[in-house]
Amino acid sequence: MHAPLQERDDHLEGPTGRYWHALADGRIQCDLCPRFCKLKEGQRGLCFVRGRKDDRIVLTTYGRSSGYCVDPIEKKPLNHFLPGTAILSFGTAGCNLACRFCQNWDISKSREWDTLADAAAPETIAIAAERLGCRSVAFTYNDPVIFLEYAVDVAEACHARGIKTVAVTAGYITPEPRVEFYRHMDAANIDLKAFTEGFYKKICAGELAPVLETLRYLKHETDVWFELTNLMIPDENDSASEIEEMTQWIMENLGPDVPLHFTAFHPDWKMRDKTDTPPETLIRSRRIARQNGLRHVYVGNVHDLGRQSTYCHGCGERLIGRDWYELSDWRLSGDGRCVSCGTPCAGVFDGPPGTWGRKRLPVRLKDFATT
Repeated sequence: MHAPLQERDDHLEGPTGRYWHALADGRIQCDLCPRFCKLKEGQRGLCFVRGRKDDRIVLTTYGRSSGYCVDPIEKKPLNHFLPGTAILSFGTAGCNLACRFCQNWDISKSREWDTLADAAAPETIAIAAERLGCRSVAFTYNDPVIFLEYAVDVAEACHARGIKTVAVTAGYITPEPRVEFYRHMDAANIDLKAFTEGFYKKICAGELAPVLETLRYLKHETDVWFELTNLMIPDENDSASEIEEMTQWIMENLGPDVPLHFTAFHPDWKMRDKTDTPPETLIRSRRIARQNGLRHVYVGNVHDLGRQSTYCHGCGERLIGRDWYELSDWRLSGDGRCVSCGTPCAGVFDGPPGTWGRKRLPVRLKDFATT
């Protein structure tokens, strides 16, 4: 199931990482994620960014990024967290899964340091977000759990300036670091890639069970606002029976208010032989989820105003109209209640919506450096 580790690299540099221990056979085991990569001196884990140097684990991408961009919060996707606001997004390189359909493969699968073209200290990122009018910062593009130490430091700098933090992640992390990581996050979008161990093993070189553990943890042991995304790949994870089982599990374990985004697949990376997801598949899946009791179910990567908008589960009023990343209707009170019937809408709302819209603004962090 696991892809091979990287060959010896004599140029590993970076601060000492957390969550590892020495083995009796002389190797060091990384305990950050369920892969438990066992490394000899000079070897990198499958994620590429964590490696062994001088009998310790180092994080080679600390303070380095594949780029920064201001996006609409809805692009994460988060529909119930500060709607309409701008979010400063960035990632590094590497990933601890090996999804054959990766939509960001040029970043997450990168083994080239040229990908990490922009560097910034945590405080610089917080200052940039503040000056750009961003309500939050997103760790995205590749999975932030693999650069946990950097993400935590950035989150602390952001929180000191009143900036929220968002993790866009597959949730593939072990229990101890899970606690530290999410203690520093205000919101998350968890990519629930499928609902079978076979899919995770064959397509992602991973496991489903740890992801479900993360979801239960977020719901029952944290105050993190989180939403789910399921990318629907034709003939792989899109059967009605799988969606039935998945949405029943969500309802029973996470409750009716967790938003679920069914998004359309477009051929990429190592799955170019597949076709685009038919809109009918998204519509059917949304219907199944709604029938199983989920209140906020969306379709994504397609144009569908009706199914991308938020509705009151009390009276059916359209609370937030969405056309891709543009908001139209806004029928919520300041504390997030339907103005027609007073039913609260689950989420994090703070007065009127933002007006960022669908703009995308690339950012050079060196413009905000203080030294």
